[in-house]
Amino acid sequence: MKLIEYMDRYEYEQVAFYTDRGAGLKSIIAIHDTTLGPALGGIRMWPYNSEEDALMDVLRLARAMTYKSSAAGLPLGGGKAVIIGDPRKDKSEALFRSFGRFVESLGGRYITTEDVGSAPQDMEWISWETTHVTGLPVNQGGSGDPSIVTAYGVYQGMKACAKEVFGSDSLEGRRIALQGFGKVSSYLAPYLKKEKARIIATDINEAALERAKKEIGATAVEPDRIYDVECDIFSPNALGGVLNDKTIPRIKAPIVAGPANNQLLEDRHGEELQRRGILYAPDYIINAGGVINISFELTMYDQDAAMEKTGRIYNTLEQIFAISKAEGISTAKAADRLAEERIQHARRVRHIYL
Repeated sequence: MKLIEYMDRYEYEQVAFYTDRGAGLKSIIAIHDTTLGPALGGIRMWPYNSEEDALMDVLRLARAMTYKSSAAGLPLGGGKAVIIGDPRKDKSEALFRSFGRFVESLGGRYITTEDVGSAPQDMEWISWETTHVTGLPVNQGGSGDPSIVTAYGVYQGMKACAKEVFGSDSLEGRRIALQGFGKVSSYLAPYLKKEKARIIATDINEAALERAKKEIGATAVEPDRIYDVECDIFSPNALGGVLNDKTIPRIKAPIVAGPANNQLLEDRHGEELQRRGILYAPDYIINAGGVINISFELTMYDQDAAMEKTGRIYNTLEQIFAISKAEGISTAKAADRLAEERIQHARRVRHIYL
């Protein structure tokens, strides 16, 4: 890909590459926009098929974090990191301490935290080399796993979607198809079970799928069959790009609402969902609970305050649905407009020397 041309088109500020042969580290950090504050975004550790795949993933994720923090009303910009490797066998103290030095070299422009393939223990190792890290274990003064708060936000988002489509935000009796049963889904499921929703689940990990069946009585289906399930809410809970030309025609749900990042393979797929009469909860809106939780850790962590602010995702989605209907645009475009307007307002603030 023509990296600089791509960065210019989508207004990225910086992309940094880092390797450390001794520690086994191959990493990329992308900083998209720091208008509202330092870039914050997690580390995704994944065995990418190619360096190009890793680069495209970190770029898309970093840009999404800009929009996520903006729409959530946070004083933070957007960034992301990827580590090329298998989190099940390639993790080590040396690898994450080396990554911490990489973060430190950026001078506070990027603050890191957890994402797919990383955990609080990894953040602790990173903290030995830099202060620009959040999501630390509770016994280290952090807030612990942000998936707990992310799940609460997704739950509130699902309720807002149900109200928009069905006229009531009750999820009782609603059929919800969970594509993936990882950390966020595990915390989301009890909320759904308490409301007496009917859960269908799939996961490429057999152990995770067995856990879904045992813990919440989910009906299990094969990974590819989840698109064909008759349901009320289709919930992407795994990796991105799952809403595309091949899968959208198969979805048999009036609502798509889930925590996975970058669910739309291309921007036009948000328009396609709208054209088919499917209400889409933009991913970076409904899954913002994690970054909201982390933002409180940057000052004085207060879980009650983090949960209360995360609950406002319900109201933000209501606002997006109203913009979508008033302007005749997709919910994906309505969310982008909401986020972009806040950034533009911030750029008009007069700067003084500090």
